[in-house]
Parts: sequence; structure tokens; C-alpha cells
Amino acid sequence: MSSQYQSGAPLGVGILGAGPVTQAIHLPSLARLTDILEVRHIMDVDPAVAESVAGRVGARFSTSMEELLADPGVDIVAICSPHQFHAAQVIACCRAGKKAVLCEKPFAMTGEEAAGISAVSAETGVPIIVGAMHTFDPGWLAAEAAWEDLPEQVHTIRSSIVLPPNPRFEDFATEIVGRVPMPERDATDPEVIKAMLQGGVMGLAIHDLPLVRRFTPDFASVEVLHAEIAQPFGYVISLRAGAVSIELRAAMNGTWEPSWVFEAIGNDAALKIDFTPSYVHAGSAAAQIRRGGQTLVLGPYGHNGYEGEWRKLAELARGTGQPPSAETLIHDLEFALSIADAAVSLVDDGDGRVAAGKEVNA
Repeated sequence: MSSQYQSGAPLGVGILGAGPVTQAIHLPSLARLTDILEVRHIMDVDPAVAESVAGRVGARFSTSMEELLADPGVDIVAICSPHQFHAAQVIACCRAGKKAVLCEKPFAMTGEEAAGISAVSAETGVPIIVGAMHTFDPGWLAAEAAWEDLPEQVHTIRSSIVLPPNPRFEDFATEIVGRVPMPERDATDPEVIKAMLQGGVMGLAIHDLPLVRRFTPDFASVEVLHAEIAQPFGYVISLRAGAVSIELRAAMNGTWEPSWVFEAIGNDAALKIDFTPSYVHAGSAAAQIRRGGQTLVLGPYGHNGYEGEWRKLAELARGTGQPPSAETLIHDLEFALSIADAAVSLVDDGDGRVAAGKEVNA
């Protein structure tokens, strides 16, 4: 383990929002990093949930962001609240003088909000990480270091996700408290279809969109060619970004054979990465780079992208390492928003069908 993690006492972590992601993903990840990070404060608007979850890790609990931000034991804040609160909470954390902030995706809902966050981060010097965990996965990082000229020759990208519904993972991972049941939806209603497409892109596809953008220099002009929902939850979206064809597919159903595969295919080389599902703490992704009849296999390594996020946060809070640039975070968000907006705009309000060829500029 590097010396930066061994120096000094563990850094204190405060978490805004004690829902399933906190309970089944972040707390188990942090439990493996107690030499560098210590959970000290859990906030949730539901006092029973806050107390129960905090009790698992011996942390303080509260029901207000202000109380958590005033806690001198909290060095790093993780924002795991509903997305509509993210921008204001990120800014409040920066203004409170915390050492680093992790915000679950999306960290803003408009480009203007993202620019405002960037300005406050620059003003206060507080680094921000957005929870696109695959960008911190050792399998992805190893592939990035080894793929040579692949980004310049890629013509096709695929992100394919087949998962059980999140509660199935959550029930295996921990005793979830405070879960909010999903409302019943009429999947023939055009407005419901639009909401499902928007949610699919901004809630699930967004995990891989920073990876997609690594291979799409002309991302600013996105043309969505086809978009439809899959039952009971999922999507099929085909698009182009410049000269690159992109396929985004996801299905969440009753399967227990989870699969999360990212592919980037070029003229003379190709990358395939098999990611572990978010709720499965089973090490990193495994990557394959095929070139000239040879296959380079990278990984799996000992930890996944969520643990990688926290390791990076510890570095940044100790004043070492380089945070993602504000430009990168803003462009990642604009890319996701442009795809979601274009997909939604394809839905015909008259009968809920999907038309073709709608273009949106990011």
C-alpha cells in the first residue's frame, strides 16, 4: 500500500443519504479501507434510517446537512441523496471547507448547474469526484494504459447491461432499511416512456458514458437514431457521435446471470471489459485487448471502482493526486444530458412509438 495511505490517522467520512447505495455499496467498500478512512457521520431525513445505519458503523447520525457539515470529524463528504439535491449540496460542502467531495451521479441536472459547481470548487480549492465508478476501476485503468492508438481508430462502441433489479442485490448484500417502493407505471403512456428513457440514461447508462466519451472526440453533436424501453426496465438506444456508432442496451429482469460488458471496436484492435455488477464486491473488471491476433488480458484486480473512488478521495483529501478536471466532469454530464434529451424527444406523444433521426447539440 502506498505511503500516502499509511501517513496519519484515518480521514473522517460523512455521508448525506443513508439509502440502499450507502448501505449496500459504500459502507462495505469503506469497511475494507479502515486504515485510511473512517465513517463518522451519517445523515438521512428519516431519523430511524439515519440512526440504524449509523449504528452499524459506530458513527454519529443526524437529519440535517448543516449538522453533518458542522461536524469537525468529517473531512470527506459523500453525497448519496436524491439527484435534485446534488448541486446545492456539493456547493455547500465546498463552502464548508471539507477536504474532498464525492457526489453520486449525476452531480448536476443542467450544464449551468455544473458550471456553478466548477466555479465554487475552483474558488474553494475543494476537489470533487463524481461517482462514475468504472472510471476508477483498476481493470479500466490498466486497459487505458495499454490500449495505445485504439481511441483514434474506434468506429463502434457497445455498452450492454443485463442485471437483476437492484433490490435483489441489496437484499443479499445487507439488511436494507428505509427502502422506498417503486411506483406502478403504465409503460404504454408516452410520458412514462419518456421518464423511463430519461431515467435509464441518467441512472444506468451514465455509468459507462465517461468511458464512451473517451473514444468519441466529436461528442458535442449527438444523433440518436433509435430509442425504446425494455420491460420491466431497460432501454435500447442507438446513436452516433461524429464517426462513431454507439449502442447502449440494458435490461433489468429476473435473471441471476448478471452481465456488464463494455466494448470499443477499431479497425485493427478492440477492447472488451467485463465489469462486476455494482452491488457485487468481487474485485475489479477484467479487460481484453485484441490486436494482430494476440489478446492481452488485464485483471481482475483486488478491488472494484467503488473502492477505487474512495482510495482516490483519500489521496485528494491528503493533498496528493490529481482530481478529474472540471472540464471533464462538465463534458461528461453534457454528453449524458444530450443523449437523454435526444432519446426522449424521439417519443411520439400520439402513440408512444419511437421515431428516428433526432439530433441534439450538447
